[in-house]
Amino acid sequence: MKFNFKAYVSLTILFSLFITIIIGVSLPITLLYLFNMSLVSALLFGLGGALFSFALSIIGFYLYPVYCADKRKRELDDELPFTMGYMSILATSGVSSEKIFSSISTLTSPLAASIEAKEVITNINLFGLDVISSLEKVSARTSSLRFKDAIEGIISTIHSGGNLGAYLQAKFKTAMKLKKLSLKKYADNLSVLSEVYVALLLTGPLILVILVSVMSALGSGDMGLLNPELLLSLLTYLAIPVLGTIFLIILDTVSPKW
Repeated sequence: MKFNFKAYVSLTILFSLFITIIIGVSLPITLLYLFNMSLVSALLFGLGGALFSFALSIIGFYLYPVYCADKRKRELDDELPFTMGYMSILATSGVSSEKIFSSISTLTSPLAASIEAKEVITNINLFGLDVISSLEKVSARTSSLRFKDAIEGIISTIHSGGNLGAYLQAKFKTAMKLKKLSLKKYADNLSVLSEVYVALLLTGPLILVILVSVMSALGSGDMGLLNPELLLSLLTYLAIPVLGTIFLIILDTVSPKW
C-alpha cells in the first residue's frame, strides 16, 4: 500500500469522523420526515447509527490492509504454477536469474509475480544490490508463503551453484499438484456457500416479509419503535444489501483467480 503508518491512521480517523457526522445528521432527518417517526426515536436511531457507522468504519480501515495482503497472497498462490513454469523454461534455456526476473517484469500480460519481479530489477538497477540481496528483500516482504519458499529456494540454488532449471521444474510440478487440490477444495466450499446464500438471502428474507405482513394484517405488528413498515424498509434497503455485500466479499476471498 502506498501509505505509511501515520498517514493511514490519520486517514482512518478523518474518514471515520466524516462518515459519523453524515450518518448522525442525515439518519434522524430521514426517519423524522420520511417515516414520520417521533423526534426522540429519530434522535436515538441517529445516535445509534452514528456510533455504529464509526465502529464499522474503524473496523473496515483496520481490516482493509489485511484483505489486500490476503488478496495478494491468493493471486501469487493461484499463479505460482504458471510463474514457476515460465521461469523454468527460461532457466533451462540458459537465461540468467536476473534476466528471468527482468522478463517476468516486462510481460505484456503480466503475472501476479510481475510486481515482485519489478521490485527485484529496481533493487538491482536503481539501488545497486546483487540478485541474492534483492531476492532476500522481496522474500521478506511477500505475503505468500509458497512464493516465499520458491524465492528462498532460488536463493539457495544460486548460492550453491546448483541447477536452477531443474529446481524450477520441480517447483512447477509441486505447485501444479497443489493447484489441483485447491480447485477441488474450492468446489466443495462453493457448494456450502450456495446453501448459505439460499438460506440467508432468499428464504430468510422471504419468510420475514411474510411474518411481518401477517402480523401487521392481524393487528399485532406493534413492535415499539420498529413498526412493520420501518422493519420492512430496513430489511429491504439495509439488511439484504449488507448481507449480499458480505457474501460477495467472502466469495471473492475463497475464489481462485484462475
